[in-house]
Amino acid sequence: MKPIIDTHIHLDMYEEAYREQMLSELDRYSITHLISVSNNLNSSLKNLTWSMQDQRIKPATGFHPEQNIPTDQEIEQMTSLIHRYANRIVAIGEVGLPYYTRKKNPGVGLSPYVELLEHFLLLAKELDKPVVLHAIYEDADLVCDLLEKHDMTRAHFHWFKGFNTTIDRMKENGYFISVTPDCVYEKEIQSLIKIYPLDQLMVETDGPWAFDGPFKGKVTHPKMIHDSVEKISELKGLPVENIYGQLYKNTIDFYKIDSF
Repeated sequence: MKPIIDTHIHLDMYEEAYREQMLSELDRYSITHLISVSNNLNSSLKNLTWSMQDQRIKPATGFHPEQNIPTDQEIEQMTSLIHRYANRIVAIGEVGLPYYTRKKNPGVGLSPYVELLEHFLLLAKELDKPVVLHAIYEDADLVCDLLEKHDMTRAHFHWFKGFNTTIDRMKENGYFISVTPDCVYEKEIQSLIKIYPLDQLMVETDGPWAFDGPFKGKVTHPKMIHDSVEKISELKGLPVENIYGQLYKNTIDFYKIDSF
């Protein structure tokens, strides 16, 4: 196994015992770093603390969009935290728009979420940080509008799913996407991998989110991304060593990991 990075994992959502076991196994599976994303202020603080204890953990801080809008005080506290630890935080995230929340409840207003996202996009631009985005299908077009409005290119659309017109727009703008282990069995994701440039691609688990296919019944572990790399190699028709090397370089360069 070649070195690889899990570009999107929620460490705070694992049970403590399993999280410790998982971290102890990273070297065995050639996982050099984890981009540990946050859902709220509490998880941001946890990720920052863990990053101080383990240099392999690289924290991203933000409010996950699939929840109620945070209070003004919470937004202020998060903004202050990001400024305070800007030299340790590798990205702003996970931020984006509440696609699944609005599917379940169409009455949920979008404007407050757009306003919140724009706040953190501007903060990311101010601090020269990339953004980790939760934005799929029609929401991705709205996010592209905001990124273009503010002339931002360091955008990582995690576990992306979307329309061909959006995909073309994202490719042209230089945005990155990442795929999860569901690429092993999901035809939609396999089609996306075939058409998205390899030099704008990364891999993730979104752990502890559970998967089907060969991973059914298993706790999500960063080691699963090796299966993703094998599938990407097959779909791209390139040697697996080339895929490992390009994905690793993409992630190191995008997140400027060597500077932290």
